Amino acid sequence: MKRSAWLGFACVLVVTAALDQGSKAWAHGLPTQPAGCGLAEVVAQHCQGVPQPVISGYWDWELAMNPGAAFSTLVGGTGAQILLSVVALAALVALGIAAARTRPEERLKRIALAMIAGGALGNLIDRVRIGAVTDFVRWRIHDHLWPIFNVADAALLVGVVLLVVATRKTSRSPAAGVTMPA
Repeated sequence: MKRSAWLGFACVLVVTAALDQGSKAWAHGLPTQPAGCGLAEVVAQHCQGVPQPVISGYWDWELAMNPGAAFSTLVGGTGAQILLSVVALAALVALGIAAARTRPEERLKRIALAMIAGGALGNLIDRVRIGAVTDFVRWRIHDHLWPIFNVADAALLVGVVLLVVATRKTSRSPAAGVTMPA
Protein backbone atom coordinates (compact mmCIF):
# COMPACT_ATOMS: atom_id res chain seq x y z
CA MET A 1 0.00 0.00 0.00
CA LYS A 2 1.31 3.45 -0.92
CA ARG A 3 2.13 6.08 1.67
CA SER A 4 -0.88 8.19 0.63
CA ALA A 5 -3.16 5.17 1.12
CA TRP A 6 -1.71 4.60 4.62
CA LEU A 7 -2.28 8.26 5.38
CA GLY A 8 -5.92 7.98 4.31
CA PHE A 9 -6.41 4.82 6.37
CA ALA A 10 -4.81 6.48 9.41
CA CYS A 11 -6.91 9.64 9.01
CA VAL A 12 -10.21 7.75 8.89
CA LEU A 13 -9.15 5.59 11.84
CA VAL A 14 -8.11 8.60 13.95
CA VAL A 15 -11.14 10.73 13.01
CA THR A 16 -13.52 7.87 13.79
CA ALA A 17 -11.89 7.18 17.16
CA ALA A 18 -11.74 10.92 17.96
CA LEU A 19 -15.42 11.47 17.10
CA ASP A 20 -16.30 8.48 19.23
CA GLN A 21 -14.22 9.62 22.22
CA GLY A 22 -15.48 13.22 21.92
CA SER A 23 -19.11 12.12 21.86
CA LYS A 24 -18.54 9.80 24.83
CA ALA A 25 -16.91 12.63 26.82
CA TRP A 26 -20.06 14.67 26.15
CA ALA A 27 -22.29 11.71 27.13
CA HIS A 28 -20.54 11.39 30.50
CA GLY A 29 -22.31 14.62 31.43
CA LEU A 30 -25.81 13.22 30.79
CA PRO A 31 -28.10 13.05 33.85
CA THR A 32 -28.18 9.97 36.07
CA GLN A 33 -30.54 8.65 38.68
CA PRO A 34 -29.82 9.27 41.48
CA ALA A 35 -28.39 12.59 40.41
CA GLY A 36 -24.66 13.26 40.56
CA CYS A 37 -23.38 9.70 40.14
CA GLY A 38 -19.84 9.22 38.90
CA LEU A 39 -18.83 6.92 36.06
CA ALA A 40 -17.67 4.20 38.47
CA GLU A 41 -21.14 4.10 40.01
CA VAL A 42 -22.75 3.84 36.58
CA VAL A 43 -20.29 1.07 35.59
CA ALA A 44 -21.16 -0.77 38.85
CA GLN A 45 -24.85 -0.26 37.98
CA HIS A 46 -25.54 1.60 41.24
CA CYS A 47 -26.91 4.41 39.06
CA GLN A 48 -28.50 4.57 35.66
CA GLY A 49 -28.86 7.11 32.92
CA VAL A 50 -32.02 9.15 32.61
CA PRO A 51 -33.39 9.23 29.02
CA GLN A 52 -33.23 12.69 27.44
CA PRO A 53 -35.59 12.80 24.45
CA VAL A 54 -34.18 14.04 21.15
CA ILE A 55 -37.28 12.97 19.19
CA SER A 56 -39.90 11.98 21.75
CA GLY A 57 -40.84 8.30 21.54
CA TYR A 58 -38.11 7.49 18.98
CA TRP A 59 -34.66 8.71 20.00
CA ASP A 60 -33.11 9.47 23.40
CA TRP A 61 -29.68 10.28 24.79
CA GLU A 62 -29.18 7.94 27.76
CA LEU A 63 -25.92 7.21 29.55
CA ALA A 64 -25.13 3.51 29.97
CA MET A 65 -21.89 1.68 30.65
CA ASN A 66 -21.37 -1.69 28.97
CA PRO A 67 -18.76 -3.83 30.73
CA GLY A 68 -19.21 -6.64 28.20
CA ALA A 69 -19.18 -7.09 24.45
CA ALA A 70 -21.98 -6.26 22.02
CA PHE A 71 -25.42 -6.19 23.65
CA SER A 72 -23.76 -6.65 27.09
CA THR A 73 -22.62 -10.21 26.39
CA LEU A 74 -19.45 -11.62 27.97
CA VAL A 75 -19.81 -9.62 31.17
CA GLY A 76 -17.52 -10.99 33.84
CA GLY A 77 -15.08 -8.64 35.51
CA THR A 78 -11.37 -8.16 34.92
CA GLY A 79 -10.80 -11.44 33.03
CA ALA A 80 -13.49 -10.59 30.50
CA GLN A 81 -12.10 -7.04 30.13
CA ILE A 82 -8.61 -8.39 29.42
CA LEU A 83 -9.97 -10.93 26.92
CA LEU A 84 -12.05 -8.30 25.12
CA SER A 85 -9.05 -5.91 25.02
CA VAL A 86 -6.75 -8.61 23.60
CA VAL A 87 -9.36 -9.50 20.96
CA ALA A 88 -9.69 -5.80 20.02
CA LEU A 89 -5.90 -5.42 19.74
CA ALA A 90 -5.68 -8.54 17.56
CA ALA A 91 -8.49 -7.19 15.39
CA LEU A 92 -6.68 -3.86 14.98
CA VAL A 93 -3.53 -5.68 13.83
CA ALA A 94 -5.54 -7.86 11.43
CA LEU A 95 -7.34 -4.79 10.02
CA GLY A 96 -4.00 -3.03 9.48
CA ILE A 97 -2.64 -6.07 7.63
CA ALA A 98 -5.81 -6.31 5.53
CA ALA A 99 -5.53 -2.60 4.69
CA ALA A 100 -1.87 -3.04 3.72
CA ARG A 101 -2.89 -5.76 1.27
CA THR A 102 -5.45 -3.63 -0.55
CA ARG A 103 -4.82 -2.57 -4.11
CA PRO A 104 -4.71 1.15 -4.99
CA GLU A 105 -8.16 1.04 -6.60
CA GLU A 106 -9.74 -0.46 -3.45
CA ARG A 107 -10.37 2.86 -1.69
CA LEU A 108 -13.82 1.88 -0.45
CA LYS A 109 -12.38 -1.27 1.14
CA ARG A 110 -9.66 0.78 2.90
CA ILE A 111 -12.26 3.26 4.19
CA ALA A 112 -14.39 0.35 5.46
CA LEU A 113 -11.42 -1.26 7.21
CA ALA A 114 -10.44 2.08 8.75
CA MET A 115 -13.99 2.67 10.06
CA ILE A 116 -14.03 -0.80 11.61
CA ALA A 117 -10.58 -0.18 13.13
CA GLY A 118 -11.65 3.27 14.39
CA GLY A 119 -14.74 1.81 16.04
CA ALA A 120 -12.73 -0.99 17.63
CA LEU A 121 -10.12 1.51 18.82
CA GLY A 122 -12.75 3.86 20.27
CA ASN A 123 -14.33 1.08 22.33
CA LEU A 124 -10.90 -0.30 23.32
CA ILE A 125 -9.89 3.12 24.68
CA ASP A 126 -13.01 3.12 26.89
CA ARG A 127 -12.45 -0.44 28.03
CA VAL A 128 -8.83 0.26 29.05
CA ARG A 129 -9.49 3.71 30.51
CA ILE A 130 -12.70 3.15 32.50
CA GLY A 131 -13.34 -0.60 32.42
CA ALA A 132 -16.51 -0.40 30.34
CA VAL A 133 -17.74 1.03 27.05
CA THR A 134 -19.83 4.20 27.17
CA ASP A 135 -23.12 3.90 25.27
CA PHE A 136 -25.61 6.73 24.96
CA VAL A 137 -27.72 6.54 21.78
CA ARG A 138 -31.10 4.92 22.43
CA TRP A 139 -33.51 4.31 19.56
CA ARG A 140 -37.04 3.20 20.24
CA ILE A 141 -40.49 2.96 18.81
CA HIS A 142 -42.44 4.00 21.86
CA ASP A 143 -41.99 1.03 24.26
CA HIS A 144 -39.84 -1.11 21.94
CA LEU A 145 -36.19 -0.37 22.75
CA TRP A 146 -33.24 -1.16 20.50
CA PRO A 147 -29.93 -1.93 22.19
CA ILE A 148 -28.17 1.25 23.27
CA PHE A 149 -25.04 2.11 21.26
CA ASN A 150 -22.35 4.72 20.55
CA VAL A 151 -20.46 6.30 17.62
CA ALA A 152 -17.87 3.48 17.60
CA ASP A 153 -20.62 0.88 17.27
CA ALA A 154 -22.17 2.86 14.40
CA ALA A 155 -18.75 3.13 12.69
CA LEU A 156 -18.26 -0.63 13.07
CA LEU A 157 -21.65 -1.32 11.51
CA VAL A 158 -21.18 1.13 8.63
CA GLY A 159 -17.66 -0.20 8.06
CA VAL A 160 -18.90 -3.79 7.83
CA VAL A 161 -21.65 -2.79 5.37
CA LEU A 162 -19.11 -0.87 3.24
CA LEU A 163 -16.73 -3.84 3.38
CA VAL A 164 -19.48 -6.16 2.11
CA VAL A 165 -20.28 -3.71 -0.70
CA ALA A 166 -16.60 -3.29 -1.58
CA THR A 167 -16.03 -7.05 -1.54
CA ARG A 168 -19.05 -7.71 -3.76
CA LYS A 169 -17.92 -4.94 -6.12
CA THR A 170 -14.40 -6.42 -6.31
CA SER A 171 -15.66 -9.97 -6.84
CA ARG A 172 -17.78 -8.83 -9.79
CA SER A 173 -15.10 -6.72 -11.43
CA PRO A 174 -13.32 -8.19 -14.48
CA ALA A 175 -10.01 -6.90 -13.03
CA ALA A 176 -10.46 -9.30 -10.12
CA GLY A 177 -9.76 -12.17 -12.49
CA VAL A 178 -12.89 -14.26 -11.99
CA THR A 179 -16.47 -13.04 -11.98
CA MET A 180 -18.43 -14.48 -9.11
CA PRO A 181 -22.14 -15.27 -9.57
CA ALA A 182 -24.57 -13.00 -7.74
